[in-house]
Amino acid sequence: MSFSRSAHDSTQTGTPTPFAAKDHGIALAHHWMEFFRGGEAVLDEFGRIFPTAPIFILVFNEKNLPPSLLDHPIHASVLQRWPWVKARFRNLLPFFPELVRSMRLPKETRFVLTSDASMMKGISIPKQAIHVCYCHSPPRYLWGLEDSYLESSSHGNRLGRWLFSAALPRLRRFDRRVAQRVDRFIANSRCVQARIRRHYGRESVVIHPPVNVERFDPTRPREDFYLVVSALVPYKRVDLAVAACTQLRRRLIVIGAGPEEADLKRRAAPNVTFLGWQSDRVVQDHFERCRALLFPGIEDFGITPCEAQAAGAPVIAFAEGGATETVKSGVTGLFFEAQTVDSMVKVMKRFESMPTFSPLACRANVDHLGAARFRQEVQAYLETEYPGFFADYPWPSRGSGVALT
Repeated sequence: MSFSRSAHDSTQTGTPTPFAAKDHGIALAHHWMEFFRGGEAVLDEFGRIFPTAPIFILVFNEKNLPPSLLDHPIHASVLQRWPWVKARFRNLLPFFPELVRSMRLPKETRFVLTSDASMMKGISIPKQAIHVCYCHSPPRYLWGLEDSYLESSSHGNRLGRWLFSAALPRLRRFDRRVAQRVDRFIANSRCVQARIRRHYGRESVVIHPPVNVERFDPTRPREDFYLVVSALVPYKRVDLAVAACTQLRRRLIVIGAGPEEADLKRRAAPNVTFLGWQSDRVVQDHFERCRALLFPGIEDFGITPCEAQAAGAPVIAFAEGGATETVKSGVTGLFFEAQTVDSMVKVMKRFESMPTFSPLACRANVDHLGAARFRQEVQAYLETEYPGFFADYPWPSRGSGVALT
């Protein structure tokens, strides 16, 4: 059972509508869309590459999505039909394999491009269809961050913790099994490339996600405050930034919300300000004025440090994960080696003793990560891997071949 919605047709149906001739048998799939973040930005670019392709998804919130996505026919799981379930869909994680397998693509499907950080790569597709998965990460709640997931999502619900713990081996088996059915993997960073190899035993090519660098102004005067832009959940380690700025008595502005917010506020000194979730315009304004972005967590890629640099701000980051691929130590930021307050404080003191980092150097470091580059790399990759299908495909805007890692 699924329901279809598009800007042109809001009717509900029991099965996906057949492809029109112009669809070329191409479908897109994504795990879920609550907000417009990095994963949704990737899906949006896929939608621009394949402007008539339907999107298959577990659940979505149309209020937080741009018209460019909502203009596609969207086929959601049965969860979309029940608002009270839709709002708490993460509590159903132990049943995700069944929900994903219940969704079926039209039999005319010839090519599927999934954008996945969960288990959407397990969607049922026709045997003849090609399946390429753009992997934001093997699910972090299954592979390495299980404890953090329990802390951030169960909120002390003993039944929820027990259900997830009991289901974990089955979920891992399902995720590893469906990963073997994918024809090609694209990783969003070298960090994710290594995780795909470690957890799935599969090779992949790296195509960094799109960053909207053009919207930022790197020339505005910097002000005397540090910035955190993050969901307030345990694995983001915002507690380190709050503790470091509390100890140093440095001004810190935290943009974001989450289950850790109340605890972080209790620990913070008056020099730490919490703004909650803010609009893109407010976030952009703070990127363009902050002294530096503090990035204490481990991200698979990390669009936030890229956006900060696009706005001319240096980044002080933990020396693991995707930030090591996008921040140049001593040029556009600094790294601290241990996820401890002392390590972060030490590097912040070093940062403050150094000459001012060049905003234009920060911007130049990420200028190549724009959306046009992303589309060109995806198109070049698909033409190379599947020339029989894509050699004569009418791309909306054709890109030249580019080197992939």
